[in-house]
Amino acid sequence: MISRVLVANRGEIASRVFRTCRRLGITTVAVFSDADEALPYVAEADLAVRLPGSAPSDTYLRGDLVVATALKAGADAIHPGYGFLSENASFARAVIDAGLTWIGPSPESIDAMGSKIGAKAIMAAAGVPVLSAPDRPTEADLPLLVKASAGGGGRGMRVVRSLSALEDEIAAARAEAESAFGDGTVFVEPYVERGRHVEVQLVDSSVFGDRDCSIQRRHQKVLEEAPAPGLPDDVRTAMHDAARKAAEAIDYRGAGTVEFLYDEATQRFWFLEMNTRLQVEHPVTEEVFGVDLVELQISSARAVPGLDAPPPSGSGYSTGEPVVGRVASASGRIETTPQGHAIEVRLYAEDPAADYAPQTGTLTRFEIPAMEGIRVEAGFGSGSTVTPFYDAMLAKVIGHAPTRAESARRLAAALRRARIHGVRTNREQLVAILESPEFLAERLSTAFLADGGPLGACGAGATSESAQGSRWPREQQEVRKAAALAVAETARATRKVQQRIPVGFRTVTSQPQRVEFTDGTSAEWYGGRDGYRVEGVTVVSIRAARPSRTSSTSEVVPSSISEVEVVLEVDGVRSTYDVCVTGDRIDVDGPFGHTALERVPRFVDPATQVAEGSLLAPMPGSVVAVHVVIGDRVAEGQPLLVVEAMKMQHTVVAPRAGTVTELAATIGRQVEAGAVLAVVEGTQSADTAEEQA
Repeated sequence: MISRVLVANRGEIASRVFRTCRRLGITTVAVFSDADEALPYVAEADLAVRLPGSAPSDTYLRGDLVVATALKAGADAIHPGYGFLSENASFARAVIDAGLTWIGPSPESIDAMGSKIGAKAIMAAAGVPVLSAPDRPTEADLPLLVKASAGGGGRGMRVVRSLSALEDEIAAARAEAESAFGDGTVFVEPYVERGRHVEVQLVDSSVFGDRDCSIQRRHQKVLEEAPAPGLPDDVRTAMHDAARKAAEAIDYRGAGTVEFLYDEATQRFWFLEMNTRLQVEHPVTEEVFGVDLVELQISSARAVPGLDAPPPSGSGYSTGEPVVGRVASASGRIETTPQGHAIEVRLYAEDPAADYAPQTGTLTRFEIPAMEGIRVEAGFGSGSTVTPFYDAMLAKVIGHAPTRAESARRLAAALRRARIHGVRTNREQLVAILESPEFLAERLSTAFLADGGPLGACGAGATSESAQGSRWPREQQEVRKAAALAVAETARATRKVQQRIPVGFRTVTSQPQRVEFTDGTSAEWYGGRDGYRVEGVTVVSIRAARPSRTSSTSEVVPSSISEVEVVLEVDGVRSTYDVCVTGDRIDVDGPFGHTALERVPRFVDPATQVAEGSLLAPMPGSVVAVHVVIGDRVAEGQPLLVVEAMKMQHTVVAPRAGTVTELAATIGRQVEAGAVLAVVEGTQSADTAEEQA
């Protein structure tokens, strides 16, 4: 009997497990690092215990500390979520040895699939098709893919298109794998340029359909859907059978996922890996099968081997019957039919204009609307802080509808109506994917974004969270006018003197007031006794909105944030804008989505200026490598140092040829975004020097 569960994880997956436990009458225990103390999931648990420190190695990766915490809190079971210790066989054994119930597969199954190299050997012996590269690859074998044996999520993974680069890419992959998983073992396999990533959900050896996870950026999933669209029936059947063989080969128990690489051109597929845990994308399977996979995990964990598991209340396949420990036919298979179509997107704190680099900061507002067919799994709320210590995912948003097209429309609408302020996100790219003709026509591959899909692979040219300016130039001008008026109204409402003087009032008006933004755009307006006047639009009304409140409490957001509702009319058509002004940052939500703007200060603080040639930290993180010293001459594009943030490594290169004259970066140093790491002074050519002379 399981009566109290400790979730050895954080954020949205902890909240997700707590929700099922509450429904089953199971009390819950949260663990939290110093960086996570104020996150919503901590308050959702019945009990919460601090793990001192912020780095994963000091907190969520400390298996001994987690087990001791479970015993101290009176838990009788541990659910690992995903990531961290979820696929650590030693941790699973420690849980069992402590007399606790491990909500996951056996340690032996985890061991068997823990090494991708060993897993491929087991799968090949079981008759599951696998990819393999020759020991001595030639140009004919290119491209190749270097992968970490012990992990996933795109970490420790490199595409190699030249044999001369193979050794360097292997070294880089090893370093990233060692940092992310504590194991630098890598292997090489053929790279299928435009394959599809399709996976099969299992509980024990029973199949819960399939998912397509092909929409990826840098080998990290961005969007997942169930069922996988456009699979021929014979391929789908063969893939499900291969997944069963994989589970049976290791006597698998509990929830797990077998991932395949599928080549549409040849209709062939190959085993990639088996995840011996709950997947991030499990909600799409739950939506189309009407099942609670966390409940089935708990049911499987407390089942006595050889006996039927207790029926999990309210869950089941399409028939509503319990799955774990039961069979539907003499063949031992349970046949199911998914209902409708579900799509999940991963909403990340990252900057489209900076190659989708992870972002940190405070979410001054984080609200995703409750809509029919929309499910939200969030790890943050209004007022939460995104730190550099963990993955940058803010939430998963799931749309479920009778058809794929309707699911995509619902999901895009929910994302547009969301209010997300304080950090930049990938929201606009997600909307663009959901609305793109290629996606709706089911033209999917892992190269979807790399091939210049919606907003491209790295958001080149994006100047704000809204990349719709090129689609609706007039509307984006209107957005900037609303922003400028909100800035003016905020100044009027907060000033301490001359309250009776109209904002922007001049005895003799010679020119309009002007607000400039850091993306190079601007907006002009006039003020007077009759209110605001803007060329080309009619200002219908401007009023201060009620203060924002957090999603989980009644706490009012700090008074430094001003919210203003601006109603504008053009050619008889009115548009309402909800504008939030936080210092120089302006967030505009309206009928054309969200636009994040930053006002150019009227006066610049000299202390904020940096020397020409300065290399700035692209994000908060830790310096893990420095390849130069002061006085070194470097070439344009030469790697100078490496910053690690949110489990990813980012190489900082020389912006031009020159000499390193300053070097503030040292290995192990924690740096903030925008911190000066080094300065490279340019090298003058002989012609340039002669001209200056």
